[in-house]
Amino acid sequence: MREAPRLLVRMDLDQVNALVARDMAAVNDLIHQRLQSQVALINQLGHYIVNSGGKRLRPMLVLLAAGVCSYEGRRHIDMAAIIEFIHTATLLHDDVVDGSNLRRGHETVNAIWGNESSVLVGDFLYSRAFEMMVEIGSMRVMEILSHVTNIIAEGEVMQLLNCRDADTTEARYMEVIQSKTAKLFEAASQTGAVLGGAPPRAERDLASYGLHLGTAFQLIDDVLDYSASAEQIGKNVGADLADGKPTLPIIYALHKCRSEQAEVIRKAIERGGLEQIDAVLEAIESTGAIAYTEAIARRAASDAIAQLAHLPDSDHKQALIALARFAVDRSF
Repeated sequence: MREAPRLLVRMDLDQVNALVARDMAAVNDLIHQRLQSQVALINQLGHYIVNSGGKRLRPMLVLLAAGVCSYEGRRHIDMAAIIEFIHTATLLHDDVVDGSNLRRGHETVNAIWGNESSVLVGDFLYSRAFEMMVEIGSMRVMEILSHVTNIIAEGEVMQLLNCRDADTTEARYMEVIQSKTAKLFEAASQTGAVLGGAPPRAERDLASYGLHLGTAFQLIDDVLDYSASAEQIGKNVGADLADGKPTLPIIYALHKCRSEQAEVIRKAIERGGLEQIDAVLEAIESTGAIAYTEAIARRAASDAIAQLAHLPDSDHKQALIALARFAVDRSF
């Protein structure tokens, strides 16, 4: 008698974490191993970074994408660690450029050890990631990750050019977040597919899923910057505005608010700081900028889920769907 198909149920984040718990434990062990260096300061900073928390969404994407493709090897563990090293290196460099002193509720590396140490340890993480890529032995993986690190660097420069520029458009901003943030999500899911031997269409679909997911994730970060507490998001509220960064809620509010509010927002962007934060928050609220940004994020999350339509049903696919929902429903 033929066995009835197993019904797949909608997952929550705890179930997603349980699905990849064993592999994530292996990823964390490998991260600790490959952070080791004969230079004591690198070990000290590396230990601090690893224990500073973080959602580990990008390495989780590698594991889930490989699982969707029924991968049975161990290289996805290495790939997940590589993606996390690249991500952490970008954070270290970001914090130096932004002069940030708080991330994930902890003091940043540059706030404790200085900018020089932060930049150089970021360089170490990049080089260690590429060293590990070579060990995987896949030219396709090398091609994807060498390209994405270049795109991320371009995104960082584009963001720098937009800084304190009150004329930054929504289109310019979306280009920044797709380059700076979403492309690494794309690379995470795409390399998982490559390791799993996915056919071209499945690889493209998983890559596109990651790009849309990363876009949604960053837009909700922008929302939380103006609507959550410092305890919830692990950084100072209004931190982007303090740095003179025009994110989507600010860009939308600037173009929809009253002229006197627009003048306040323009000055806040151009000068940085939070002296006018109450007036800025009032403009954001009165124009519906938060709701607008959330709607764009939810559309991106829906687009991400749509990319999975042609992939076979499995727990790993349901987990990817759950991650897209989490990206827009979270409060941290």
